[in-house]
Amino acid sequence: MTDIYIAGIAMTVFGRHFERSLEDLAREAVDGALKDAGARREDLGTAFYAGITNGPLQGQFAIPGQVVLGKLGIEGIPVYNIDNGCAAGSSAFALAVQSLKAGVTDVALALGAEKMNVEDKLSVLKLMEAGWDVSRVEENYARLVKLGEGIEPPAGSESDKPYSKFMSIYAALCRNHMKKWGTTQRQIAAVSAKNHQHSVHNPWSQFRKPFTIDEVLASPPITYPLTLPMCAPVTDGAAAAIICTEEGLKRIGADRSRCIKVAASVVRSATSRSIDQQDLNLARLAANQAYEIAGLGPSDMHVAEVHDAAAMGEIIQVENLGFVEMGEGGPAAERGDFTIGGRLPVNPSGGLESKGHPLGATGIGQLYELVTQLRGEAGARQVEGARHAIQENGGGNIGVEEAAVAVHILSK
Repeated sequence: MTDIYIAGIAMTVFGRHFERSLEDLAREAVDGALKDAGARREDLGTAFYAGITNGPLQGQFAIPGQVVLGKLGIEGIPVYNIDNGCAAGSSAFALAVQSLKAGVTDVALALGAEKMNVEDKLSVLKLMEAGWDVSRVEENYARLVKLGEGIEPPAGSESDKPYSKFMSIYAALCRNHMKKWGTTQRQIAAVSAKNHQHSVHNPWSQFRKPFTIDEVLASPPITYPLTLPMCAPVTDGAAAAIICTEEGLKRIGADRSRCIKVAASVVRSATSRSIDQQDLNLARLAANQAYEIAGLGPSDMHVAEVHDAAAMGEIIQVENLGFVEMGEGGPAAERGDFTIGGRLPVNPSGGLESKGHPLGATGIGQLYELVTQLRGEAGARQVEGARHAIQENGGGNIGVEEAAVAVHILSK
């Protein structure tokens, strides 16, 4: 079997970059990844581009990858444009891995880049609400919000400002989990506080302000049980990875001591399951498949980055990844199990809530954090002795779950 390695990886600071262009952000990430790998543009055999806001927000509905990469001096090679919702960057990375395993090339580029902060803020909300079957919007919304019935939101827990319908769906999933397993708002706030505290030590993070649990709970509400610090912001940014076979590493002269093995790469799509068929959750299935491919299990993982567009996402995913039993994600978070220095640090980057969520760049940004951890280069947020890491990144909605989920396991 062909072994695949991340030879170089880089990201911009995630944030609100009104003064910077999409091309400028992409250039910084690509140049950083090439430098990190010790590679040149001419070494690249194929490229996979994840940028799902280019069309709706910049008007570049077709060939965004060719346009962006062409401006960076990368042309002539095959370029593929990937849209898998918020899992687009991870999907681009997975396809780059597949191209290497297929022998198409020995050096590939995966790039995610987004420019989401624009003057028309409502256009961003409209974009966020396109990640499901748009021919059945009201039907989808009613069905998913109904999952939260049985938990009555207290007075004053609803924002009077516009917010994405997907936050209402996250809130309904929160309330469903609360009803089924006894999860509390304080436990969800513990996840958010932990991630904001992690972000203080991450120079690439959009927010670097610490919060206590009580401060998260006292923050402006979005929709119960979510408050503002529990939710990912609108973010600009880019992230890029240079991925190689053994032959590719030799050809570019990569520093093998800093190359990280891709032990497993899995992408799955949603099925028509019910909310009670938790064993069929696509993230759980993807994680189990990845563990089998890597020959590892949940207990072998030393650090994780999971998709937390809202804090509840982390609770759901630590359960899906097998770190705790169903219903134990909230109590484990409140105990501090997933804090740096705890049993298994989760989202040492600060997660999407703090680091930011530039859609197509998000997954590669997660991988950047894990590579940095496995290299032992994470500074004050370093997870000591990290040798195996897992990433989970989801996008869109079909039925009662994400439309797409990617899981990657990396090993030192």
